Amino acid sequence: MLSRAFAVASSVSFAALLSAGQSIALELPLPPEGEDVVGQIQVIKAKYEDTFAALGETHDLGYLELIAANPGVDPWLPGEGTDIILPTRYILPPGPREGVVINLAEYRLYYYPEGKDVVHTFPLGIGREGWGSPVGNTRISAMTSNPAWYPPQSIRDEHAADGDPLPKVVPPGPDNPLGPYKLSLALPGYLIHGSNKKFGIGMRVSHGCFRMLNHNVLELAGLVKVGTSVRIIDEPYKFGVSQGKVYLEAHTPLQDEEQKMTLMDKHAVVINTLLKRDESAGSLQLDWEMVREIIAGEDGLPIQIAEQGQALATHEEPVF
Repeated sequence: MLSRAFAVASSVSFAALLSAGQSIALELPLPPEGEDVVGQIQVIKAKYEDTFAALGETHDLGYLELIAANPGVDPWLPGEGTDIILPTRYILPPGPREGVVINLAEYRLYYYPEGKDVVHTFPLGIGREGWGSPVGNTRISAMTSNPAWYPPQSIRDEHAADGDPLPKVVPPGPDNPLGPYKLSLALPGYLIHGSNKKFGIGMRVSHGCFRMLNHNVLELAGLVKVGTSVRIIDEPYKFGVSQGKVYLEAHTPLQDEEQKMTLMDKHAVVINTLLKRDESAGSLQLDWEMVREIIAGEDGLPIQIAEQGQALATHEEPVF
């Protein structure tokens, strides 16, 4: 059977290699009906001064997703000439392709403009342990340019305990942690906003709100409007179809950081997710060795695990 490393290498397009080092906006054409995979994995050559934080800002990628896609590479000093995988191929999140969809497990936001066959996607910082971001359906209730920040009492108490007292209001400007724009959600106390700190996008760093790179939040603000739906999910394992092939994309589950899930726990979640997505999934001839490698690797890259139309040849091989 093919190894996961070979599967990743074969999914990198020759065109992407030729265009290495060029930044592209992550506005991607939607696939045909019944398909779920968008974008292409890219590879660039690192320059001496590159860091994952800087590469993330340039290519609209989060810090942790770059680390996951490039195991063994030093994120602070990758080294001149090192090949860096840019994980810019995605399985679209399950559910309706409308409005804003946030998948906490992949630290990423998707926006589907009404009447257009494209999707925009941006990296996010989300709530850290103890300040988790919510799951559910909501909407954008207000949009504010150059917002002032009124830190809640709970955050002021936390900072005071650390010897870093906060004022009751932080005016707009470079010291404002909300950045140049905020999108208020109908969930009281939760925002999508920019940041005065570049580091932390694509990580669990906030008090529950959703942080974006400043140029990303300004772009999103120009696309959405008050009333736009926002669906927040937590799906570490995504399945998708492209050109008759079935793909699996695995991210580290958020609860793994808190509960230390076993591989068997993760395997069970994967199987349940697949069966929930497609009632006919039980008849697929899955490459179980590849599935196991993908779950163990958790690199966030869509990798082929089956082909549609291939019936399961035998039920005798153990699943795990």
